[in-house]
Amino acid sequence: MADTRGTPTSRYQRPYAVAGSLELLRGPSSGVVRLPVHLDWSGNAEYDLDAPGRIVDLYRAVLIEAASPQDLYTYLDAGMLRRLWALLWLPAQLRRAWEQQFPVLAKISRITATA
Repeated sequence: MADTRGTPTSRYQRPYAVAGSLELLRGPSSGVVRLPVHLDWSGNAEYDLDAPGRIVDLYRAVLIEAASPQDLYTYLDAGMLRRLWALLWLPAQLRRAWEQQFPVLAKISRITATA
């Protein structure tokens, strides 16, 4: 079932949505995706997933702004998330919550840090 981690430890931190399972992440991995305003209010919410920089931007926006695990399941793909994980600049609280839920992502981070 859906899980939210990263319970705030101060009033300035926020909880982040975390998927219940990586296998539930079955979003698109190519083509053009337009995010709804609750995930991207920048005015540039259209992402060409075939452009390396834009796919990283989309994954970062969705991970940070997801209101529920359903947002994650709709817009993220498990295989692509694994490939991009080390490239994503994420708030420490968010990265920690995902890596606690999915040790495979923590392993990716460790491998990249020692490379």
